[in-house]
Amino acid sequence: MRSRCPITYAVLGPDEAGPYSAAGLKQLDRNLRRLENLPLAAEELRQEAVRRAAKMSIQGLQPKLSAVLRVTQGTFEIVDAGGRWILKPQSQTFLELPENEDLTMRLAAAAGVEVPIHGLVRSKDGSWTYVVERFDRRTRGRKLAVEDFAQLSGRTRDTKYDSSMEKVATVVEEFTTFPRVQLIRLFRLTLFSFLVGNEDMHLKNFSLITRPEGQVELSPAYDLVNSTIALVDAPEEMALPIRGRKRNLTRRDLVDYFGSERLGLNDAVIEEVLRDLESAGPAWDALIERSFLSDAAKDAYRVVVAARRRRLFG
Repeated sequence: MRSRCPITYAVLGPDEAGPYSAAGLKQLDRNLRRLENLPLAAEELRQEAVRRAAKMSIQGLQPKLSAVLRVTQGTFEIVDAGGRWILKPQSQTFLELPENEDLTMRLAAAAGVEVPIHGLVRSKDGSWTYVVERFDRRTRGRKLAVEDFAQLSGRTRDTKYDSSMEKVATVVEEFTTFPRVQLIRLFRLTLFSFLVGNEDMHLKNFSLITRPEGQVELSPAYDLVNSTIALVDAPEEMALPIRGRKRNLTRRDLVDYFGSERLGLNDAVIEEVLRDLESAGPAWDALIERSFLSDAAKDAYRVVVAARRRRLFG
């Protein structure tokens, strides 16, 4: 079988040596013609992430590195500050996490959720590292203002789970420029996270971004992972409760209560979101099959999605 590009998932053309297609390289930068493997192996990348953690603005439990793309050299260079890309190497604890996150972000995009440019790149040892563009960085080093919901709620990294989806909605209503539009986006992201087993959407994983024209809105989605398979039968379905519940959620909880009663969305809007998510099924199936997960992980991913789809759509 012919190889697929880890940035576009498209089959490589006959003149493309790989592992990246010309279209994939162009997504990273329109002038990029080649991309070398990262100069460090997965374990070295994890060690580097620990060593640089205190100097970097990106944090979290998952090892992360800041990087700039040197287009002329065709390489990612790890930096302490000013990076426009984030690198996430393989985890020691959770198997295939880069492949999992990359796929989940693609499923989100297929369902109408805004996500940054992302993909997979080879490390020195041949393992995959997840790479994602920082949506708060602009050309010439300018930075857009971004605040996560822990900051906006007066919470900390240690108390990021001490909230609820109702309170997340309150933050959207209080701080965004056009709350009704953003509540629809929140509803779509909430249903998507349920469907793909993303049970770790805590306050640090929601952010507001201030656009150059001054408009405040939900940032593109990030840190989307099927944590149900990563954790192996995660005990909860949502990091933040809906109507006081984190598991055994039903359509009544997610749609009738959260979408209609709490968010105040009308029937037409709710049906449009549900229709988008339901109709994305064939595209999701194709993406899961084309993903870089192992066959066993693909099967586990499909099981989660199928079970959640039955609960949401019947």
